[in-house]
Amino acid sequence: MGEVIRLEDRRARRRPETAGDAVRAEFLFDLASPFTYLAAERVDRAFDEVTWTPACSRTLRCAAMPTDLGDVQAIVDHAEERAAALRLPLQWPERWPMVVPAAMRVAHFAAQQGRGGAFVLAATRLAFAGGFDLDELEILTEASAAAGLPLDGCLKAAREERRDGAMEAASRRLLGAGADRLPALWVDRGVFWGEDRVGDAAATARLHAAAAERF
Repeated sequence: MGEVIRLEDRRARRRPETAGDAVRAEFLFDLASPFTYLAAERVDRAFDEVTWTPACSRTLRCAAMPTDLGDVQAIVDHAEERAAALRLPLQWPERWPMVVPAAMRVAHFAAQQGRGGAFVLAATRLAFAGGFDLDELEILTEASAAAGLPLDGCLKAAREERRDGAMEAASRRLLGAGADRLPALWVDRGVFWGEDRVGDAAATARLHAAAAERF
């Protein structure tokens, strides 16, 4: 797959000259959710600066992941409808729904290395455009390489259970703000949760940035 994603180069070209008018957001996500895949590309394009934060669907009791077999088909139907509307390919991983703890830990490591967006895009493309299981070592290695991450660091991070606590804490922050699903976007004026709110979050962030520039 190679390093095909150059987020920092693209963002540098579009970054405003003054820091005050940058459009910023924190993107909280679960790689096991198809809605993260459906949102991530637009999040990357819509904001000048993004903090990529893995969060725990289980802690959030997330409406974007099934809690029993009866929920699976409803989520599949909704995700496929949204993918069609967004003109994105959608291929289900063979073992979905399933948690991907190793991939989530690597996502946490990637964010610390300033490569969170690159890893999320690579991983979700492999999972939901390619139909691969992210916690398989070969697939996780490919996503890490595409994001420009050191392999040794990723393999170590994948085993570090201490990273799970940071994800649970991120979900508790969302719970405190009233969010009930992932992905979610935290901008200066509040939290927007659900893949279909990316546009609303971006518009709000742009308005806030423009107001900050005036003052």
